[in-house]
Order: sequence, then C-alpha cells, then structure tokens
Amino acid sequence: MTGCIVGTGRSGGSSSAGSFGGFGIRTLATAALLLLCALQALALLRMAPAFSPAQVTLRLAPGAAIELGRAELAAPQAEPRHLRLRRDTAGRWWIASAGGMQGFGVERLGARSRSGTLALSPGQRFALGAVAYTVERAGGGALRFSDARQRWDYDGAVLRRDDEPLAACPQAALGARLAHAWNRWMPAFLGFRRPLRLGGNLSCATTIGNPDLGPGSAGIDFADGVPVLHAATGAQRTPLLAAFDGVPVDLALREQALDGADALTVGRTRMLVGIDGDLLRLRPVSRVALFPEARTELPEAVHWQWEARRPWLLPAWLPWAAGIALCCGLLAALGAWRTAYRRQPRQAARLGAGFALALLGLAMLVFQRAGQAPGAFWTLLPAWAAFWYALAPRRPNAVLASGVLLLAAGLLLQLELGAAAADTSWMRHFQKTAAATTLGLGLAGLASLYRGRALAQARVEWLLLALAGCAVLALLAQVGWGDETGVFDLQPVEFAKLALTLLAAHCIALGLGAAESRQGALLRWLRLASPALLFVLLLAVALVQVDDYSPLILLLVWGGGMLLAWSLAARRRGVSLALLLLGCGAVAAIALLRGTSPADIAHWNFYGERFLVWLDPGTHPHTGQQLLLGAHAIAQGGWLGADGVFGLAALGQGAGDALAIPAVQDDFAPAFFLNRHGLAAALGLWTLQALFLCALLHMALRAWRAAGTARDFRHAWRARLRCFVLIGGAAFVAGHFLLSWGTNLAFFPIMGQPMSFLSAGGSHLLFFIFPLLAFGAADAQSLEES
Repeated sequence: MTGCIVGTGRSGGSSSAGSFGGFGIRTLATAALLLLCALQALALLRMAPAFSPAQVTLRLAPGAAIELGRAELAAPQAEPRHLRLRRDTAGRWWIASAGGMQGFGVERLGARSRSGTLALSPGQRFALGAVAYTVERAGGGALRFSDARQRWDYDGAVLRRDDEPLAACPQAALGARLAHAWNRWMPAFLGFRRPLRLGGNLSCATTIGNPDLGPGSAGIDFADGVPVLHAATGAQRTPLLAAFDGVPVDLALREQALDGADALTVGRTRMLVGIDGDLLRLRPVSRVALFPEARTELPEAVHWQWEARRPWLLPAWLPWAAGIALCCGLLAALGAWRTAYRRQPRQAARLGAGFALALLGLAMLVFQRAGQAPGAFWTLLPAWAAFWYALAPRRPNAVLASGVLLLAAGLLLQLELGAAAADTSWMRHFQKTAAATTLGLGLAGLASLYRGRALAQARVEWLLLALAGCAVLALLAQVGWGDETGVFDLQPVEFAKLALTLLAAHCIALGLGAAESRQGALLRWLRLASPALLFVLLLAVALVQVDDYSPLILLLVWGGGMLLAWSLAARRRGVSLALLLLGCGAVAAIALLRGTSPADIAHWNFYGERFLVWLDPGTHPHTGQQLLLGAHAIAQGGWLGADGVFGLAALGQGAGDALAIPAVQDDFAPAFFLNRHGLAAALGLWTLQALFLCALLHMALRAWRAAGTARDFRHAWRARLRCFVLIGGAAFVAGHFLLSWGTNLAFFPIMGQPMSFLSAGGSHLLFFIFPLLAFGAADAQSLEES
C-alpha cells in the first residue's frame, strides 16, 4: 500500500477556496503586515537611550575586603549585600556570600559550581541545628549517613530509614504520590529524581524531619553519581555546619578562592572574570541593569566603564553568515531549477530564498546562544524578510497568512518589552523570537514547495514510529534530568504534542478506512499503543513535573476536539452530543467554582492553593501577585491603552508597573498587550486568532471532502490524515488561546501556558507552531493538485 503525505506537481490552476478570496485576502494581509512592520520600525526608532556597565573594575589592597550587591554589580536580581570579596595578605582574591541571603555560581574551565555546596565523601560530618550527621558511604549514585538514632539511605529517588522506605507525605499532591509509588517499586535508574530535604515536622517521602528547623533547611542531590550537600539561603535559614580540617564552618558563608575562575553568576547576571594583581575585572554579559544616564554612585574601590545600548550593532559574524546563507540559497535555487522546477524559475528562486532564510535563522539562534546576538535592527531585518517571503505567492495560503500576522504582532510585543525594560535580558526574548521566526518561516516556505518521491504508507508508519520514540525519549530525559521548565533549555512536551497529533491523526485515518487497510502487527501497534503511550506519558509529566494542572486541561481540550472530529466523521451523533454536553458542563462548573467560598475548597489536595488564590487573591498577596498585577495592568489599559492612543505614544518607551508582572513575556504577555494597546486592539487580535483557527478547520474540511471523492484508498488515507492533523493542531492552539486568555482575564485559576504566537518564542514555536504552519502550507499545495 503506497501513499504520500505531501502532494507534488505544479501549483497552477484556479484560485482555491483555501485562499479565502485570493486577491482580496492578499491585499488585506499585506496592508496589515505593512502596519505591523511600521509599528516595529517606529518602536525601534523611538527606543530611549540606555546605558550599562561594559566592565566593573574593583581595586583592593592586600588584607582589604568589600561587600558588593545589586547596585555595585548592575545585577537586577542580586541582593543589596550579595558578595563579600577579600584579598589576603598574599594578594589572592577570595569570594563568599555576604550574609547567606543568596548564593552565587562559579565557572572554571566549563565546570560550574554553586556556593554553599559540598560534595560528600565517607567520613564527612555535618550538623544542622542540634542534629549531627556522619557520612558512611557516598558515591556510585548511593548515599548512607546516620545520626545518633537512625541510619538513612538515599539513591536519588527513594529515602530509607533503617532499610525501610518512607511513606508519601500526607499533604502531597496527586503527582507526587504517583511518583513516590513508582520510585518504591522500580529500580533507581528508572525512578523520578527527587532531592532529599532536611527540616520540617515530619519524615516522609524524601524529607528528613527536624521540628526545630523550617522545611528545606538543607538539601542533598546527586551530580554525576556524587552526593552534593546544599545549604539553604534566605533570611530565615539555619546555619549548616560542615567540618573542614576539624573546624566547623557555615557552608553558606564559606569562602572560596577566585584562582582560575572564568565567570561568576550573581542573581541571574553572568560576569566574566579577569584578575590582574590588585585589579579584579568583571564583564557583565547577560541580564545587566540599564540606566537612563551614564552616571551612578559607586564606592571608591569600584569603577564602571560605561557603554550605550546599541540597537544598530552589527557583529562580525552576521555578514559572513548572511553571505554563506545566500550562496547556499543560490545553489539550492539553481539545483531546483535544473531538476524539479525546470520550467518554473520563480518557484526555484522561492525555494532558494526559503533555504537561505532558514540557514540564517539557525545561525542567529546559535550565535545568540553563544552570547553574540546582533542589535535589534539587524535582528528585525531577517524577520521582516521572512514575513514578506511567506506572503509572496500570488494566491496566499490562509493558514500561513494569518499565522504571519500573529507572529508579527507577537514580535512587536516582545520588541516593546525589550525597549521598555530596565535590564538587557528582555531584549533577548525579542532576539530569540525573531531568529526562530526567520528559521521557521523559511522552513514553512520550503514545505509549500516540496517536490519529492511519494512515500509508501509503510515507510510513513515507520517514520511516525521513530517520531514517537524520539518524543518518548525526550519526555523521559525531562523526567530524569529536567524540571517543569524543560531539559537542556528545551521543552520536550512541545515536540511530544506534535508527535501525538500526527500519530492520532494517522490512527483515525486508518480506522475510518479499516476496510481498505491491512491488519499487520505494526499497524495494530500504531493504532493503539503509540498514541496511548504518548498520551499517558504526557499526563505523567504534567502530573509529576509541572506544578500546575494547565497541561491536563490542554490535553483534555485536544482530546475532546479530536474525539468530536472523529464522532462527526464516523457519524456517531450520540458521542458528539455527549461531548457537547460535557463542554457545557465544564463551563457551568467554572461558573459555579467562581462563586464558591474559599473556605469550601481550603481542604483540597489537588492544587487547592491555586483555587484559593483565584477566588480571593487579596488574602494571598505573594502567591497571587500575578493575578493582582495583571488585573491592575489590564484596568490601566482600558479600551484605548494606557496612553489613550492604542499604545502609539508609548512605542519604544517605558511600560511602568506592567513589567513587574511575573512571566510577563510568557504566560502574562496578553496582560501587557491589553495594558499597552487596550481592549479595542485586543478585539482585533482575537479576530485574527479566530481567523487562524477557522483557516485550519476550513482546510481540514476541504481535506475531508477530498477523501470522500478520492479515486482510490491511497488518496483517501492521505486526505484523512491531512484532515485530522490540521484538526489536532487547531485543538492544541485553541487550548493555548483559551487557557492564556482565561488566566490573564481571571476566568480560570492561575495556570502557566504561553499564548501561541504572542509569548516569547522558544520550544512552542520551533517544535509545534512552525511544523503546523509548514504542514498547512504543504497541505494547501497538495489540495490544489488533488
């Protein structure tokens, strides 16, 4: 049985329904993109001058010491008194935490270490409060230590007291209980990693209780199989005493020499280190405070070398990268013209341009990761080229056109955040989004022009199986080595959502044409086991790794959307009606919860605190600050924006209190949009988001109709596959829109999901949105040729 996912052939023919009106839609999209690009250019031109220290120089005489903090180091998230630097009588430089409020990181030859940590070895002694511990065995992924009464064994997943594993903590959430049960019965290398904590009233799970200490007064985890002891920081910390040469030392305040140090991390500011006799030179390279003037008050021993913010900075690598990308694009265009597009030079040139844009976007991501990002203008220029490249065809793809406009709106928002912020880190969100946009739209354009060999269905099944395997491995890597923010700065969940959508679409497409398909073992695997395994793994990661239930809601929205589409396609009216009733019931349940008294849900174990904050944020000012600050920012914006002219007067200027909203560049980007541009502009954004979803569903409907008129089973399977991939992608995007707007407008409890296209670019864009756009672009070409 053979078939292919992507259609081949010429792009000729009459204007299709997928273009939503052909010339008219292209004209509207062009006008809207011109407006958005003009606003981006205006924000760039109106960017206020800002200055930051290019180098912090410290001069100390032998025997002298000084304390430095946020103001002296230009580190926005450092403490006012963060570091204590000292030179001994021999002239060596020493560093320690000042008061133990916060630690710091040190890099030496690529190896990173944190202050307040100690690699444990047999015979090591440490004391916390009135309890003293002695290490009996350490290494090889196992630790054994004892106090005066009992012996403890810890392997990174399970804690045992006198050889008996501890029970789960009574107030633990459902995910923590599931992880604890798994760890008790599985080998350590398959277990969920759980750090050991010391302090609190109860010994349970991986916590050793001590009623005289607060929870988390110290911790132990493993690094390369070696147990590492961590001292707690903060004002309420309890000194953790460790013996060095028989002398007890407070681990959080322990000094270490700066000899051989390459870089320091203070708060979230990274500084390169250079020592020249009595001079210590620190060069801040990330998250550096910005000042409106090149002037500030500093101690006599501290000197700053100022530099201005440079939006027009052109790094030396960018012309070379652009030249190489252009040459590769020309070669690709020439090769395409001599083979697949012999009589279509315009299409060959378009293929070469997409290839060049994709290479340039990839280079920008790599060099930005290395700390060599170009200025804002040179970051924006390739993104503009990618926008217009995506809209270049005479018959625009409705999915790609609406997606481009949403990307341009998101890029404008990230540029505004970067221009308004008081430190350099915010501009990096804009730079990453622009680079990802250049890469993604280049690849999406290539997909719309793809001409290749038709893939046999069996080969497609093996490719989908390989995709599922990669997604499973990535999720397991996040569970083993990552946290809720991902692993290795990536979010495997986004790639798993793509794999789940493709697998589920394939299985539904085969199931609806069961009479046409074979009945092999591989097919049964793909139909049942692959999507089910991925779905269960995603649920497990959501419950165990993530501290909110938004992934569960997102998966339920996707599952409900796919099930509704299948029931309509299979004419199961009872299932469709039941799903619609369940949706209405969910809306009613949210309305009922909104009117519930906080006292009625105070005893909930399943994320009860989030519901309490949602219902009564005033009594939870710390945990509810996102909701409170977001509501205040939205109220400030009103209908016309905080400046009264839809944000036009504020382009490139400061943003006031809106920047104080936690995760405003991600989960609460809509709150900033409402504050800056107002509710009237948000109505336009909602309309554009609805058009994007409608374009996906319209294309899916066309694919379903094509399946009904297909001449053989291969074309029918291919069309059904396209239909359900587009529906699954639309369901996930709709879930992101729903959760993000609901969270920002306080319809739902606080849940951490970025808004597709609007939030800072990253794994969600690269691993889900751009593949969906590429599939939509290729699908439109395929439908026109069917």
